[in-house]
Amino acid sequence: MKSIKYIYSTIFFLAAGLVTVQAQEKKQEEKAAVSEEIEVVRPYKPILAEAVKLRRSPNLDDVKTYKAKLNYSVTDRKLEINSDIQKLQAQALVDEKQSELINNYVKGGVGSLATILGEVYVNISRDPALQLGGYFKHFSQEGKLNKQNSSNQQFSVFGRSIMAENTVSGRINFERNGLYFYGIDNDRPTLNPNPEKQALTFLEAEGELVKNYKEDDDAFSYALKANGYLWNDRFSAKESYLTLNGYLNKRISSLNLGLAASTEFGNTKDLTTSIGNNLLRLNPYIRLQVNGAKVTAGINFVQEFGAYSSSRIFPAVTADFTLIPDYLQVFGEVKGDVNRNSMKSFTDENPWLNSNILIKNTVEKLSISAGVKGTGGPGFGYKARFYMKQIDDMPLFINNYTDFNKFDVIYDFGKAKITGLEGEISVQVSDALKWTGKLNIDDYKPASETYSWFKPGLKVSSNFVYTYNKKLSFNAGVVIQDDVKAKLNVQQPVPALSYVIPNPAIESIVTVKGFVDLGVGAEYRINNKFSVFAKANNILNTNYSRYLFYQVNGFNMFGGLTYSF
Repeated sequence: MKSIKYIYSTIFFLAAGLVTVQAQEKKQEEKAAVSEEIEVVRPYKPILAEAVKLRRSPNLDDVKTYKAKLNYSVTDRKLEINSDIQKLQAQALVDEKQSELINNYVKGGVGSLATILGEVYVNISRDPALQLGGYFKHFSQEGKLNKQNSSNQQFSVFGRSIMAENTVSGRINFERNGLYFYGIDNDRPTLNPNPEKQALTFLEAEGELVKNYKEDDDAFSYALKANGYLWNDRFSAKESYLTLNGYLNKRISSLNLGLAASTEFGNTKDLTTSIGNNLLRLNPYIRLQVNGAKVTAGINFVQEFGAYSSSRIFPAVTADFTLIPDYLQVFGEVKGDVNRNSMKSFTDENPWLNSNILIKNTVEKLSISAGVKGTGGPGFGYKARFYMKQIDDMPLFINNYTDFNKFDVIYDFGKAKITGLEGEISVQVSDALKWTGKLNIDDYKPASETYSWFKPGLKVSSNFVYTYNKKLSFNAGVVIQDDVKAKLNVQQPVPALSYVIPNPAIESIVTVKGFVDLGVGAEYRINNKFSVFAKANNILNTNYSRYLFYQVNGFNMFGGLTYSF
């Protein structure tokens, strides 16, 4: 048995070894047959293992509880039942930053004809109900003629306070006008080799109290105003003036009952004259104001006292009817008054006045006027008025017989008549373009004099403003006046001072030619603080005269800088 087992084991191992040898030979043959290496590339597909989930269950056996320690306090408060809507408290806003006000300025400039300009305006209050400020201006020029020099200074301090019931305002003004009697007669150029110097000084104070307007059908309103001034020239002329004005008005629905009253005290002195010229006015009225109509009817009582004494009553009637709201209104007026003449008013019109001027009031016996006014759409406004006046003792200027370059004041004794037409128009095409114009046509019929001396029959004025952009703007103005007549006495009139009766036999009538005066200006704003300006006057360079022998300055221009703060 053992031998058979050895035989089978031997055969098994031999068979296994033979198979192994054959397999190795086959592999060597296959290896020898394949000589190329082949690399196969394919996308990488990662294989992730199954996630291991850890189960962490809470311990349900932990049943311990937390007990907080509480402290209680009971408040004894009464129960209130309030079903009203609670008022909301507005949240306070942050204080708004105040805007920078630039309403003050300083201006200075120089130019041809030795022109010097200086101007200052200051308002020191931001509150519109409380204003306090001042103003100063200096302007001087030297013309080409002998002593054709002029200088003007203005100074003003003002204040205003708007209170709950009333508004109080006041101002103090000072003005000085320096000039020479430089008038020259071209036919006799040697008559005025050394012109005299003149200086007109004016000091004024004014105060006013006005009740504020209220929307009340039964409102009662009032106003009080006081004004006084002192005036003098370089020689011996002096003048003082004081006026007090009062106004009362009671509104009863659409009806108004009122009274306006004023009193004027004036005194004028010179070397040979001293005149007290006083007036008292009383103007009671009744006014009816309904939709589209306003009619005022009253009288104007005027009492003169002082050097002259008289009592006069004039009508005082005005009416205004609205035919087309905002587009067409018709108005009319019938009135009369006594106009107080003074050295101040005369020198404002003609500064080359003589000494010892006769002061006499002018009576406007009857003045009738009617016209239309309104708008023709946005930016367009108009007004036209026709009037007729009857005037006693209308003042006129004539050249003095001895001093041809000084003017006397005469009065056209009797009833002079004036018929006239006045028109105004305003056109604003846009915020950048605006034009205004005014026309006056007058027909004078003197009472005793041959002509109404130095009174133009036609006068036109116009102004044009164009804003090119926010920095650059232009303006232009023109004044047109036709011929006027002047009177020269070739002999000494009698009486010498009063010129009571005109004598055409000794009159020489001279025509003072009309003129066209054109001026232009421009301003360029560098920034909010600084700007530069330039202005040219009498561009046409016409040597015209407003008054006989007094030629105005020819073409001149000046410019400068403005600082706002």
